Amino acid sequence: MAELKTQKNDASVLDYINAVDNDIKKQDCLKLLEIFKQCTGEEPVMWGKSIVGYGSYHYKSERSSQEGDWMMTGFAPRKANLTIYIINGFEKYTKLLGKLGKHKTSSGSCLNINKLSDVDLDILKKIIADAYQTMKQQNP
Repeated sequence: MAELKTQKNDASVLDYINAVDNDIKKQDCLKLLEIFKQCTGEEPVMWGKSIVGYGSYHYKSERSSQEGDWMMTGFAPRKANLTIYIINGFEKYTKLLGKLGKHKTSSGSCLNINKLSDVDLDILKKIIADAYQTMKQQNP
């Protein structure tokens, strides 16, 4: 089995965020650090070269022999937008997403927003906090 390329590592989260070349996106990432700390109580950790993650759990795929460790939630500044990882999916957040503001979802766990000013931060915090707690309960 091939080893996952996106793994938790000791790279500096602040160095990564400070290297973001778009000033608005950089400021949004610094704000996300505060939001995720508030919502999870966890310290941020780099996963691979481009994801800031919080918490971790061990999984085994039901469809293949793949298994490994993954973050419980996190975010990444992408070229087109900010991606927030809601690992448990969006099914239970339909009403909250309707109130969130301008966003898109993809890949079952990616919440994509252009900038934080496009969304209601209180709603975003509710989604992140609940998603993290759900993952903690499902993966004690």
